[in-house]
Amino acid sequence: MKQLAVIGFTLSAVYCSAASLACTKPIKMAIEQWPPYAYTDSKGQAAGVDIEILKAVFAEARCTLQIGPELPRKRRQVMFMEGQIDLMLAASETPERREFSWFTAPYRDESVSLFALINNAEKYYSLDGFAPILNRKISLLIPNAGWYGEDYKKHYFWLNEARLLSPFETFSQGMKMLGAGRAQLLMGDTGAIYYEAKQQRIAVTALPTQILSEPVRFMLSKKSVTEADTEVLNAALARLEKRGVLKKIRQHYGLTLTPMSSPAPNGVTSQLAIHRRT
Repeated sequence: MKQLAVIGFTLSAVYCSAASLACTKPIKMAIEQWPPYAYTDSKGQAAGVDIEILKAVFAEARCTLQIGPELPRKRRQVMFMEGQIDLMLAASETPERREFSWFTAPYRDESVSLFALINNAEKYYSLDGFAPILNRKISLLIPNAGWYGEDYKKHYFWLNEARLLSPFETFSQGMKMLGAGRAQLLMGDTGAIYYEAKQQRIAVTALPTQILSEPVRFMLSKKSVTEADTEVLNAALARLEKRGVLKKIRQHYGLTLTPMSSPAPNGVTSQLAIHRRT
C-alpha cells in the first residue's frame, strides 16, 4: 500500500511558483474514470467538469494540485482515510466522514437514479425506493462503494442476502452488464450513466423516482491536509463563484448548483451542514 502511495503524480498538475504558494504542501489525488466528471483524455491528461473546476480553484488559491494514476475505488478510499492521498471528488458530507475529512462548499449538483433498458422500463416506473425492489426480487447493478442515501443503507443487508446485488467498478462496466442482461436495473450517477449509455449506444432511461439529489463537495483528508489549507481552497472557490467562473464551467456541461448551496462570501468551510452521497 505504501508503494502505491508514492507513485509519481505526473498525470496532470496545476503548479504555482514556490514563492507564491498559499497551501502548506502539494495536494495529491488519484484520477478517476468517471466521465463526464473526471477521466483521462486521448492525450493522457486529466479532464472533465470536476477536474476543470478543481484546477480553477487551485490556480485561484495559488496551491499545487498533483493528479496521479487511477486506483481501484475501494483502495482509493482506504488510502484517503490513511492520508496517502489528500483529496477526493464529488463527496457528500456525512457525520461519519466528518470524523476523518474536511469539506469545501458545494461546487455542483448531483443526482443518483435507477436505470432500466428502455424497452423494459415501464414495469419499473412505480418503484419508489428499495423496499419494493426487495419485495419484488428485482436484481440490481450497484457501484462497489459509495453513499446512496439512508433508504439504500437500510435495505442493503437484505438486498445482499437475497443475492439481488451485483457490484461494478466503473460505469462502463456497469453499462455493459446491464446491456448483457446481468440484472434488471442499474443504479448510478444520472449524468454519468446517460453519458456511458450514449458511448455504448445502449438505450436506457432513468426511473421517475430519484435515489438521491444534492450538491457535492471536494473532500480533503484530515490525516494529511490542514483545516487552514481547506479554508484557502474554499475561499478561492467562493471568489470564483462570485465572479461566475464556475457557473460558466458547469453550464458548458449542462450542470447546475442550486443557489442555496453556493459558498458563503467569506469562504469559511461549513462543518454543520449535513449532505449525503459518495
